[in-house]
Parts: sequence; C-alpha cells; structure tokens
Amino acid sequence: MAPTPPPRSRRSRVADRSPLPSLRKRRPETVPVRTAPRGPRLVRLAMWSALGAGPLALAATLFAPPTAMVQAAPAPHPTEERTPADPRGAAELFVDLWLRADAANADSGIATAVRALAPEVDLPKRPRSTDAPAAAAGRVVAVRTVVGPGTWTVVVAALRDQVESAPAGVPNTMAPLVRYYAVSGSGGAEGTPVTIGGAPAEIAAPDAAAVPAAQFTHRVPAGGALEVSLGEFVRAYLGGGQGSGLERYLSPGLRVSAPKTAPYVRIEVTDVLTDAESATVTAVPADGTKARVRIRVSGEDKLGVRWPLVYRAEVTARAGRWEVSALESGITNLPAGTSSSSPAAVTGGER
Repeated sequence: MAPTPPPRSRRSRVADRSPLPSLRKRRPETVPVRTAPRGPRLVRLAMWSALGAGPLALAATLFAPPTAMVQAAPAPHPTEERTPADPRGAAELFVDLWLRADAANADSGIATAVRALAPEVDLPKRPRSTDAPAAAAGRVVAVRTVVGPGTWTVVVAALRDQVESAPAGVPNTMAPLVRYYAVSGSGGAEGTPVTIGGAPAEIAAPDAAAVPAAQFTHRVPAGGALEVSLGEFVRAYLGGGQGSGLERYLSPGLRVSAPKTAPYVRIEVTDVLTDAESATVTAVPADGTKARVRIRVSGEDKLGVRWPLVYRAEVTARAGRWEVSALESGITNLPAGTSSSSPAAVTGGER
C-alpha cells in the first residue's frame, strides 16, 4: 500500500516557517518631509512683479488720455513801491568823468565809464603837444535840480583845487575857480534807470534863491534872561569841545553832543531874534512858554580869524529860566529845486 502524501495545508505551514525571506512587499516606512520657507519665494515673486509692472506703467502713461490739471492760482503779492532814483549823484559822477576824458583816447577806462552813463556823448579833445594828464575838477557838487515831466536838469558846480597856469604865448588869465555845468536827462521816477542825454552845457552861476519871508521878526533885548541864557549855552557848546556844563541849559530828555574840534578861543553872541513876542520880555514867562530863536554868533579861532555862525533853536521856559528844547542847523535859504526846504535838525533826541 502506497504511503499517502501529507496534506497540502501542512506543507504550506512548513514552507512558511522556512528561513528564506518572504517575497511579499512590505509597507514603506513614512519619512517626515521638511517644507521650504516661503520668504525667498515671496521676495522673488515681488521682484518679478515689479519688473513686469514697469513696462505696464510706462505703456499706461503713454496711451492714457490727456487730463486737464488744475493748478492753484498764486497768491497775490502787494506791489513793491519803487523809490525814485536821485539824478544828482549820476550828474556829479558824469561831470567829474567827462572833465577827465579825452577823445583821442576813446578806449581808456575813463572814456568807457563816461559812455556807460551817456553812450552818445562827445568827449573833450585835448592838444597833443603836451603829455600832461587832463586837468580835472577837485570836487563836483550838485547845487540845483529842476524836475519836469519825465525829464530833469541838474546844475553841477566843478571846483578846482588850484588855478591852472596859461600855456606859453597865451595871456595869463586866471581860470575861474568854480565852473557850472547843466546836465539833462530822463528817468529816475518810479525806480526807472537814470539816462543822461549828452554832454553837459557850461552855464553861468545860478541866481541866488529868493530869501523866504522872515520868520524871526522880534529882537531879544541884550542883557535879558533869554539872551543871557543863550550866550552861556553857545559858549558851553563851542568852548573847546568839552561841552562842560551843557546839560544845565537843556530841557529834560534832550541830548546834544558838542563839536569836539571847535577851534574857537573867543565866542560872543551878536544878535538874537525870535518869532514870539513873549520871548522879548526881560523876565522869564510862565512855564511851558515856547519860542523859536535865531542866534548870530561870532567865533574867533587861534589865528585871529573871526567866523560868523548862525544857529536856530527852540527854547522853553521852565522853573524860572529858559532852556534849549531843540537845536537845528542855520540853513534858511536852500537852492531852488532841492528836495528839502526846511532846516534839518542836527542834534537832539530822547535819552
């Protein structure tokens, strides 16, 4: 009897117990995966977006329809007032340069400066027989100004420092010490440039201006309170320039500086006139009484020369005496056409 084979299931179990590795696929093990950071990726994305937006923005600007831009109107500024130019300085400079110029040397600095003021001006022609420099005025001063509609004329006095000697063969006639020239031009109003029309015209000395009506019609008696007080004030004012005791003759709050170079060794008041009858009395009137006075003074220097001086002042009565409350210059007749006709105060002011 043949032996029976063992059951299949038994043999399978034995095979499973075999040390040979199993051919079945094992389940793979799970390995953790690291996630890359998003920062660099976002930076790269932003860079590419910016590069792409550049051309797009340029194209949008080029092909965009034009739009009207509204700009705020500038705030109105007040019109600046222009100070009128004074032609006197230009006339003085022009005459001084013109007297030095020479037509034969048209390229010199002096000729260039003259033509800068008056481009079409003719220059003086000097003889070639001498190489001496052109004689010039020692000083030029504007003495009168006449202003018309859009034009002006300035009279300039040219003062010579010394008298010129006549050349050989010419009678020795003394040249005038002062020569007068009239310079005409335009401009200067409302800040416009001053323009000189041409060469100056030599003219005669201007007529003296008419003396204005007398303001001081009352004579102050000699030896009276006002005359004595003014005499003491003038001597303190001009006595050596020290101003010793000057404040005692001044009203409270007034400050007067005495000249420091006064050369006078003897000073006397020769005449005092006033515009108020109340100042002619011998005694001092009530406090607060005011008057204007003109004081004629004679000062003698160390060489014995006597100098006539004129002062104008305002006086005020206070505490039984006269005090100087204002001291002004003695100019009473300025040349016609000048910008000012009133005497200018030379001293004074609050402490």
